Amino acid sequence: MMILLLLLSNMAYSQDTAQYKVPGRRNSAAAQKQPYVILISADGFRYDYAEKYQAEHLLQFGKEGVKAASMIPSFPSVTFPNHYSIATGLYPSHHGIVNNSFYDAGKKESYSMGNKPKVRDGAWYGGTPLWVLAEQQQMVSASMFWVGSEADVKGIRPSYYYNYSERIPMENRIKAVTDWLNLPEDQRPHFITFYVSEPDHAGHRFGPDAPETAAAVRGVDSIIYQLTEAVRATGLPVNYIFLSDHGMTNADREHPLPTPASFDSTKFLIAASGTMMVIHAKDKAAIQPFYETLKKEELHYKAYLKTNVPAELHYSDTDDRMNRIGDILLVPEWPYVFSSRKPGAGHHGFPPLQVKDMHATFMAWGPAFKQKMSIPSFENVNVYPLIAEILGLKVTEPIDGRKEVLHNILK
Repeated sequence: MMILLLLLSNMAYSQDTAQYKVPGRRNSAAAQKQPYVILISADGFRYDYAEKYQAEHLLQFGKEGVKAASMIPSFPSVTFPNHYSIATGLYPSHHGIVNNSFYDAGKKESYSMGNKPKVRDGAWYGGTPLWVLAEQQQMVSASMFWVGSEADVKGIRPSYYYNYSERIPMENRIKAVTDWLNLPEDQRPHFITFYVSEPDHAGHRFGPDAPETAAAVRGVDSIIYQLTEAVRATGLPVNYIFLSDHGMTNADREHPLPTPASFDSTKFLIAASGTMMVIHAKDKAAIQPFYETLKKEELHYKAYLKTNVPAELHYSDTDDRMNRIGDILLVPEWPYVFSSRKPGAGHHGFPPLQVKDMHATFMAWGPAFKQKMSIPSFENVNVYPLIAEILGLKVTEPIDGRKEVLHNILK
C-alpha cells in the first residue's frame, strides 16, 4: 500500500510540474524576424517597493531603461482580473474575469481562482490574450504561468505552457525559459510570460512595511537578475517588461467590517467579500429595498447599485458584458475590510484612484526601449498595445488600451 501511495504521489507531482507542448506550431518567416519580449509579473510588487527596499538590480534596470511613476491597476485591484487585463488590454468588466471569485447568473455557476477545472476552461475568458493574438498570427508563444494561459481561450493555448504550480523550483522555471529561447528559430517563442507569486504572500501575511516583505522584494530582485543573466547567455536581443498586478496596503485589523445585519441569505448570496462585498439577488424585486436599507446603515463602506457605480471604476451595468458584476456592491473605506475574523495584515482590492498603495510597478528595458526615461502613471490596459507593437502583431479586436499612451517609450 505504501509503495502504491508513493507511486501515485510521484505521478501527481510529475503531472503537476509537467510542461505542455502544442504540436505542429511554427513561427512564420515574418515572425522569425520580430523581436523577443519577456513579460514578467511579481504579484503584489507595489509601485514604490524597489526604492523602499533597495532592490538593486531592478533599480538599475529601471534606471537604464524606462520606469513609470506607477502603473494603475483596474478595479477591483486584485490578482486574476488585473493579470488578465494586462494580457488582454480590457477592463475586467469587459473581459469577464471580474474578481478572483465571482458568480455568473447566466451559467448559474461560480468561478474561483482556486477551482482548477474552471481556471482551465476557456469559456470563462473573454478578449484575446497576447499569446492567443501571437499564435493566431503564426508567432510562437510560451508561458511560465499567467492568468488565462492554462485555458483554451478561443480554442488556443500558448505553444509551450505550464499549469500553475509552486512546486516547480525557480531554477527550473528559469531553465525552461532559456530552453525555449535555445530552440530552432521556427520553434522559438518570441513572446514569453513569467509570473512570480511574491511579494504578495509576504505582504498579505506581514503587511507592506514588514522585514519579511522587504526580504521577499529582494528575493524577487534576485530572481529577475538570475533570469536576465541566464537569458543573456543565449545571445538573443530580448526585451523585458517587469510589472505587477496591484500594490498592497495596511488594513485595519482591529475593526473588521461585519456582514450587514440586514443581509438575508434567503434573498441574496455573497459572491466575494474582503475589500469589496459582492451581493447577488435571488429575487430582483428585493434589490432596491435592500439597497436603501444599506445606505441608511453605511458605516466605513459605500453601497452601490450596479447601475450607479462611479464611472472611473469601469464596473457598472453598462460595462458588464458578461453579466457577472453583483447587483449591489459594498466598497469599504480604506483601510477597513469586510471579515468575520481578524483580517490579514496586508490587503489590496481598493479603488486605485483613491488609494495610491494599490498602484503597481512598471519597468521596461531592452533594445526596443528608450534609455534613462521616466514616465507618468498610466493604466495597465495600455501594456497590451505596447507589446503588440513591439512584436509586430495586429490588434484584431477593440480594446480599452490605447497605443499612443506608451508608444513614445519605444525607440
